[in-house]
Amino acid sequence: MENEVKLTKLANCAGCGAKVGAGVLAQLLGDLKVLRDPNLLVGFDKSDDASVYKVTDDLALVQTVDFFPPIHDDPYTFGQIAATNALSDVYAMGGEPKLALNIMAVPKSLPSDAVHEMLRGGYEKAYEAGAIITGGHSILDNEPKYGLAVTGFVHPDKVLTNSGALPGDVLLLTKPLGIGILTTAAKVGMASADSMALAVRLMTTLNKAARDVMVKYRVHACTDVTGFSLMGHGLEMAQGSDVELHLDVDAIDLIPEAVELARAGVLPEGMYRNRKFAEPYVDPGQVELARQDVLYDPQTSGGLLIAVEPSDADSLYEELKGAAPSAQRIGTVAPYRGGARIFLC
Repeated sequence: MENEVKLTKLANCAGCGAKVGAGVLAQLLGDLKVLRDPNLLVGFDKSDDASVYKVTDDLALVQTVDFFPPIHDDPYTFGQIAATNALSDVYAMGGEPKLALNIMAVPKSLPSDAVHEMLRGGYEKAYEAGAIITGGHSILDNEPKYGLAVTGFVHPDKVLTNSGALPGDVLLLTKPLGIGILTTAAKVGMASADSMALAVRLMTTLNKAARDVMVKYRVHACTDVTGFSLMGHGLEMAQGSDVELHLDVDAIDLIPEAVELARAGVLPEGMYRNRKFAEPYVDPGQVELARQDVLYDPQTSGGLLIAVEPSDADSLYEELKGAAPSAQRIGTVAPYRGGARIFLC
């Protein structure tokens, strides 16, 4: 199949790198009125990963939607990545995915077996997550796109948002960074086979196991690191929580080949959008520019950024080592003093 169809050749941009920039998105949503409902616990006005609606005292619905153009040439692999990415927002809210709907756009020229494989990849990942795909919607388009609308369940008192971080919290991360740079390099034949195999493995790894561990501890805030990068999503956490983040860059798992590619100037367009959004609020210290670039790199199906009670940090960190692709203790949360929101050291 991969030899017959090169999906990435049909798309202008790939994966979460196709997201509208966070700053532009904020402007587009800025003056829209939000219907007030006491049961709407989290809405789009919160810049969070998903919406949350309270149904009963014991049940709230978590809803999200995510889709994008191909980030891999193989339709089955692309379907897996897109589904894994869409499911992640539910995990970031502390929820469990239950139902999903396909969202798909396909060119008339795309062979039917390629479309089937794309859907099969998505179905298998949804089932791995314990969710049921019950239907969906498809349209004809010049550029292929695929993803899911996902509904999950969470207890109303156990919802995690990106705006609950407290001074003193420890910051943990569950996947390496650099996927956007690697996939950009792959489009021009500059990424190694080993690094691309790593990228695919990371992008198709559900955040389920990390979530299942995380909810056993006193986590105050969580978000998944995707198209807005660690810096963009970290900024949203810092602003939403009215705190500042102090990040130890040496403790962050930056994929080595991605750093080397950044030094060579191989960077996705989304990195520049993320820089424009977040850089005014970042004190970079003495961190090398190329390593900064990886921190702004848009991730597809990235890991969870977790702010945890300091007395729980060691135990959560140790347990995440057996549940996440790369458990990292990357920094701390401090009271906001004005000026920069994120400090690199």
